[in-house]
Amino acid sequence: MTGQFATLDDAGDVHGKVALVRVDLNMPMHDGQVTDLTRARAVAPTILELADAGAKVLLLAHFGRPKGERNSTMSTSLIQGAVADVLGREVMFVPEVAGPVVAQTIGIFRPGDIGLLENTRFWQGEEANDPEFARAIAANGDLYVNDAFSAAHRAHASTEALAHLLPAYAGRSMQAELEALNKALGQPETPVAAVVGGAKVSTKLAVLEHLVGRVQHLIIGGGMANTFLAARGVNVGKSLCEHDLTGQADAIMAAADRAGCTVHLPYDVVVATEFAADPPSLRTCNVHEVASDEMILDVGPRAVEALADVLKTCRTLVWNGPMGAFETPPFDVATVALARTAAALSAEGSLVSVAGGGDTVAALNHAGVAGDFTYVSTAGGAFLEWMEGRELPGVAALAR
Repeated sequence: MTGQFATLDDAGDVHGKVALVRVDLNMPMHDGQVTDLTRARAVAPTILELADAGAKVLLLAHFGRPKGERNSTMSTSLIQGAVADVLGREVMFVPEVAGPVVAQTIGIFRPGDIGLLENTRFWQGEEANDPEFARAIAANGDLYVNDAFSAAHRAHASTEALAHLLPAYAGRSMQAELEALNKALGQPETPVAAVVGGAKVSTKLAVLEHLVGRVQHLIIGGGMANTFLAARGVNVGKSLCEHDLTGQADAIMAAADRAGCTVHLPYDVVVATEFAADPPSLRTCNVHEVASDEMILDVGPRAVEALADVLKTCRTLVWNGPMGAFETPPFDVATVALARTAAALSAEGSLVSVAGGGDTVAALNHAGVAGDFTYVSTAGGAFLEWMEGRELPGVAALAR
């Protein structure tokens, strides 16, 4: 057992047994080709470990949002070839998830064979977390493995109900995620810093409210920081700002004070009168010098230097969201600089760094440091809900 979760190490001899493995293969496609294989690569170790141990492996996955109806444009048959390429093994497509067709497939499978079942969301029982639908799937399996942390915030039949019907284990990707998250906020080495950025406070209110009681340093960047600056009486000009949420921003800062958490907001910023690459009006100024026709688009160099010094005093870092409008140079400078500091501290072993969320992964890849963080989660919604302190149904179902 790793903590409270059984892993593949606890599964014993699986030779000849049918392993139902929930994976996330919801990958982007263009012109009939999968354009990003990250999710297939993440679950490959679990699939290959089970197959090499002689299990008959059946993969449960969703693809798109078919809303409980068969839709040929969202069949998992479309990603079968990409999964086979990543695994370096033959993968048989099975056009059902339960019933006699699956049973017949298992009958002809040899130990080590791999099958990809049809899109679980073609059946309404999936998203309804219908116990009967789950029992029908479980009838063909001997053990259940969940390797889809990114779908763990959904209480669906294949992510939650199945775990109660068969011996249930966390796959290697799920295990790595849970171990990393535990190191970050469960039982972290202190001091802990959290970097929370992105466009809007409204999407991260619950995250911020949860974090102020769990971390010693809360670094706020992106458009969100403007709302906090406005709450402190700073004129943010034409900047993206949710003025109606300044009261909540005030409350979060007050809660942070009570909890002994330092909130870090930028005191110098990069501004321009238009949001475009390298605009002629680009300048750096103190936050109190933003003109009424200017917008804040990145954190300034002095603030970034100070934040780097903060990270050097910390032992753990959780990161979600960019510091500025990083997709448009030169408003990527703060994100890249701070990410490189965190990566260097991680590489030398002084900082455990865990990052997650779509924009965050893109920003770390842009900075060239995603491989240097201790752990980078590709889970979007599940990672955010974990940062909010919410129980994830797919994880809770694995607890023993």
